[in-house]
Amino acid sequence: MNIKQTLIDFIEDESGLTAVEYAIAGGLVVGGMIAAFNQLGSNATAKLNCLASAVTGASSDCTSGS
Repeated sequence: MNIKQTLIDFIEDESGLTAVEYAIAGGLVVGGMIAAFNQLGSNATAKLNCLASAVTGASSDCTSGS
């Protein structure tokens, strides 16, 4: 087998391509989940801080958009 044919065979071979696609898709899903959990965590922290202020008397309104 000559070098030209070996290169052509290598370029046309798609056997490992599916694994790479799944790895990229998995990375995107994990990245999206991390971003969502960070946002949810920030919102939960803000609400808990507001409730703590309400309990100590520093604030009485935790229904605003924070």
